[in-house]
Amino acid sequence: MYRAVTRDIEVTVEPNFLPERSSVENRQYFWSYTIVITNSGTETVQLRTRYWIITDATGHQQEVRGEGVVGEQPVLAPGERCFEYTSGVPLPTASGFMSGRYQMVSESGERFEIDVPTFSLDSPADGKRVLN
Repeated sequence: MYRAVTRDIEVTVEPNFLPERSSVENRQYFWSYTIVITNSGTETVQLRTRYWIITDATGHQQEVRGEGVVGEQPVLAPGERCFEYTSGVPLPTASGFMSGRYQMVSESGERFEIDVPTFSLDSPADGKRVLN
C-alpha cells in the first residue's frame, strides 16, 4: 500500500494487476487501483478535481485532468473513513507508475491541493513470470 498525508488528509492507494484484462501479445496491460481518502483534520473538505501523470516503462507520460473522481466530488467531514473508490489504467508496457494530486476546497472556501502518493504498476510479466 502507498500512503501520503497532506493537511491531515490521508490518501492510500492499493494497485492490482489484472491479468484477465491484459494481453502480452497485444502489449496491453491493465491495473485497477483502490484509493481511500480519510479526513483527519478539523474542517469539512470537498474533492473538486483530479490530476494524474501516468508514466509507462519507456518514460512516455500521459496527463489526465478532470472534475472529481469516478463521477463524484465527495464531501469529507472530519474523522470519517470517508471515501473509497476503484478505477483502472491501461499501459502498453508491463510496468509503470502513477502520481497525482486532488484539488480540495474547505468549508471556508480555501482551495488547496493534496498529494496522491506515487505508486508503482508492476505485472508478473515484468521480468518475473510470463503471462499465459
